[in-house]
Amino acid sequence: MNTFYVITNHQKDPELRTAGYIRRYLEEKGRKCYIQQSGFDGSGISGQKEKGARGCPHGYKYTDARRIPEDVECVLVLGGDGTLLQAARDLVDCSLPLLGINMGTLGYLAEIEHTNIQTALDRLISGEFSVEPRMLIHGEAWHQNRRLLDDIALNDIVITRNGRLRVVDFNVYVDGVFLSAYSADGMIISTPTGSTGYNLSVGGPIVAPQASLILLSAIAPHTLTSRPIVLPDNVEIIIEIGARHSTDVDGAEATFDGDTSVKLNSGDRIVIAKSERRVQMIKTKNTSFLEILREKMNN
Repeated sequence: MNTFYVITNHQKDPELRTAGYIRRYLEEKGRKCYIQQSGFDGSGISGQKEKGARGCPHGYKYTDARRIPEDVECVLVLGGDGTLLQAARDLVDCSLPLLGINMGTLGYLAEIEHTNIQTALDRLISGEFSVEPRMLIHGEAWHQNRRLLDDIALNDIVITRNGRLRVVDFNVYVDGVFLSAYSADGMIISTPTGSTGYNLSVGGPIVAPQASLILLSAIAPHTLTSRPIVLPDNVEIIIEIGARHSTDVDGAEATFDGDTSVKLNSGDRIVIAKSERRVQMIKTKNTSFLEILREKMNN
């Protein structure tokens, strides 16, 4: 690889110290490196497309893909898993491989620790890496015949209570067939990548990230028999908010990758399926998923 683009979490990389180090190191090796400039105003609308920038139609919240030069071959994301999730969602239509560099604490998505940056850069330069596709899920929130939100998730879509401390009733359908009714604090619909996130904390199964499955887990279900469910990637899941709750205070809220969200009330539903899009994640180490899991879990 010869040309790189750096996206950094400014809270974890103050004054762009690490980003600047990466650019200097790559330029010393005869490579080109761009650093994302700040200045996003939060409106989701950017200025004119810069000359030589790539065109990616998907909307963005944090990184305007249209400002990434056409010659970029790889995106380096400095921060934690949250920063990498944001970058993956914003750049999903660009087909650019991403490498996460962990500047936080525990991180499953960000493969490289900040102490090993130089080794990772050397491997990228010499071509000693692989690219691993990760599946996404797509969700649509509906109120009667009106679509409230349409978005994607690399980790999970989580539906939880919104307001007072009480359970929410959910009706779950798979391919149009009623599966079960749940009374719980929430529901998690997760990808294999997200299996080590919220899904793991509620006792859901851990799945290798390169798999293509959909995981369904209830949060604190009020039953003795509820179990997480693993579904094939070609199903459509509908989660409907039960009839018990009918006001904004007593409604629910669906969140996509801990970022975008929408409020739901009785009768509203989320329709979830595998997305046609994919995220390309770079691996510079030969460490297996099980070894990474053991290391992160300190076992």
